[in-house]
Amino acid sequence: MTASAPEFTTLRTLPEDASVDEVCAALDASGAVILEHFVDDTMLAALWADLGPAFESQGWGEEGFIGNRTRRVCSLFAKTLHSAALVTEPRFYGAASYFLQRPVAGFLGDERYEVTPSMQIGVGHGVQIWPDETLQGLHRDDIVHLNTHPGRQTRVLAMVALTDFTAENGGTWVVPGSHLWDDERAPKSEEAVAAEMSAGSALLWLGSTYHCGGPNTSADPRTGLIYALDCANYRQEENQYLAVPIDIVRRYPEQVQRLLGYDVAAPFCGYVDMADPHVLLDGTGRQLGMAEQVPLSPAVGAAHTPAVSA
Repeated sequence: MTASAPEFTTLRTLPEDASVDEVCAALDASGAVILEHFVDDTMLAALWADLGPAFESQGWGEEGFIGNRTRRVCSLFAKTLHSAALVTEPRFYGAASYFLQRPVAGFLGDERYEVTPSMQIGVGHGVQIWPDETLQGLHRDDIVHLNTHPGRQTRVLAMVALTDFTAENGGTWVVPGSHLWDDERAPKSEEAVAAEMSAGSALLWLGSTYHCGGPNTSADPRTGLIYALDCANYRQEENQYLAVPIDIVRRYPEQVQRLLGYDVAAPFCGYVDMADPHVLLDGTGRQLGMAEQVPLSPAVGAAHTPAVSA
């Protein structure tokens, strides 16, 4: 695999006013899309204020895939409460809902049921690629779920650019269309394109899309934050129960607490003493009946409508 610059055209970029449907269509077509103005300048400054010191104090990676000239900051939900706004950004959350919350059908005795999967946060992870870093190996992020392809999507990810991303400074390489490939087709670096975007923009991609960190041949580091929304019935890549202290979890809105894992994943994964685990945060002690724990839906198509966070 060479580290030469990609030869193909850039990824599709959508403006700030693009609808969730437009984002989903772009992801359906190529497996990745760039969204302009994912965060504004005020949020960008706040993220740097919270995370800049963590990047400065972080050491280098110690092996090839992690990166020998790359600094990684984990447990973002423990380090910046602004993670809430990023993971619930309407275009990201809505696209994740579209791809992940598709009903699964089965039978309970002779009665047919449909369950719409819940979503959870799979990872919150900062990546800073420094000059002289080499090309990372192309990979699919749904490898953590041992998925086979083609198949249903189990995760949607966002890389939020804290600096400009260019072909020279390690902007993420993506292989457009690779989300449609089976498991016997290997990715090639010459098939990839660099995600070039300005600070405050974001790259969205499906867990089945081949991508990697690009080589940095510039004089400056590039910095981005990765957030993943996953089907909640899979184990989290990053253990949020240990990564985020409980007193910090309580500072988040309920929607994010549940995304962090303090929820019953449909149909009934993750309960505690037959109760919604969120009661351990809100102190209500309310017990859930099984009818509440098993959200059976009569309409298969209902979950395909993007559920956009307010």
